[in-house]
Amino acid sequence: MFTLKIHTVDQTQHQQPSSSSSNPNTKSKKKLFNPTEIKGVVHLFRNLPLTTSSSSTSSVNPVLTLWNVATRTTNVFIVAVPNYLSYDEFLVFCGRHVDEFQDLCFIRNDAVEDRYSVLIKLKNQAAADGFCICYHGKRFSPSETQVCHIYFAQAVEYTDSAEIASIPQTGYTELPTCPVCLERLDYDTSAIQITHCDHSFQCPCITKWAYLSCQVCQLCLQQDGKPTTCAVCGTSNNPWVCLICGFVGCGRYEKGHAIQHYRHADHCYSLELETQQIWDYVGDKYVHRLNQSKVGSKSTVTHHQCVSSEGECGDKEDEEFGGALFSSKVDTIMDEYNFLLANQMETQRQTYEILLAEAKSRKEISIAEAIVKAEAERTQELQNKLEELAKDTKTVSNINEELAKAQEFLKKTYKEIQERETASLKLKDEKIMDLEEQIRDLRIYMEAQKTLANTDDIKGGTLLPVQLNPTSPQKNSKRRARKRN
Repeated sequence: MFTLKIHTVDQTQHQQPSSSSSNPNTKSKKKLFNPTEIKGVVHLFRNLPLTTSSSSTSSVNPVLTLWNVATRTTNVFIVAVPNYLSYDEFLVFCGRHVDEFQDLCFIRNDAVEDRYSVLIKLKNQAAADGFCICYHGKRFSPSETQVCHIYFAQAVEYTDSAEIASIPQTGYTELPTCPVCLERLDYDTSAIQITHCDHSFQCPCITKWAYLSCQVCQLCLQQDGKPTTCAVCGTSNNPWVCLICGFVGCGRYEKGHAIQHYRHADHCYSLELETQQIWDYVGDKYVHRLNQSKVGSKSTVTHHQCVSSEGECGDKEDEEFGGALFSSKVDTIMDEYNFLLANQMETQRQTYEILLAEAKSRKEISIAEAIVKAEAERTQELQNKLEELAKDTKTVSNINEELAKAQEFLKKTYKEIQERETASLKLKDEKIMDLEEQIRDLRIYMEAQKTLANTDDIKGGTLLPVQLNPTSPQKNSKRRARKRN
């Protein structure tokens, strides 16, 4: 099952060429649909096989390849059309099937000058099936070697974001859009079964593509003696190149930058330049069509070479590997190779698991130490604050004690003043009473003197004082004492 994500740069309506063409089919096709042209980058995705396991058996669901009924739709995607084929010539190449087209879109990438892609929507499923059967694997020109690769697109998504366009959906992985790189993969991966050679080095199949805009193909054809180096560490030992974006990294036995690129970018197909073999990181196996081809449950090796006498690729089986020698020694060597490879991979897996466990342990220890340090610093900070608060509390307590003493002193002073004022008032009242009594006595004396002066009978007499209250001699004595004073 295949899907497309197209990062559109800009979209313009494609106009058909003027009617100067003498082909009558071209004139009639103008009335059926309006072709468009989009500038952008196409990302091709396919579904991953689902693995199911039980207590007794483990099986892998079959991959939905090109000709499965469940994968067929009316959307047809042609991966690459050579640039020497114009839009009108492509319509002529499609022939009578153009009448079944409902929509046609040409997709151009400015970074890829030697080819363009085509997305076609047909009227019904029968028309789409007929188109694929007729043109899948067909050469665009009898004198050239480029063939037509067709996929049924289950979904097509357009986006302005390059990041969104490069992110696969859950359960999907990205395939290269270079036709040569697609043909390098085995059939279970690319659904292409028409290639007879390994497309390596100076193979005419590669050199026929004019500009070699694919970086992977450029690295495969590099003949200047300059070593290919890792883009990260610069080492030239065991270089691997990503089939999706062309990133060059070193192998897992060096510093592992190729597999780090897979983990970061999720591009699972990588080509080893030294052996021209492709590794699938998801399936953890080689997917090069000449390294492994499935016949039942047995893995066999096929040897196909390019015969360039006429500039074309063909099959040339080595007769020395026929018969009993092929069925005995080659199988034995392959079994031993697979056994050694499995053991080596298991050893590497255990080694990396140990390294990961140690790294995890170191990370946990560092985190625990950081937590303990942070807690100690926090505890010390709280302790310092507690000491400062204790000092403040003690100061406040001292101030309260001094205020209490001052308050008690003020209360005592106030009481003494109040007592003095009470005594003073009492003394004043007594003085006032004494003065009032003296005034009364004086008034009585003066009235008595005046009365004696006016009476003839007692004229010349003497006035004697009379004690009015004989029971209070103390008071009279006090009064006399005051008079004496």
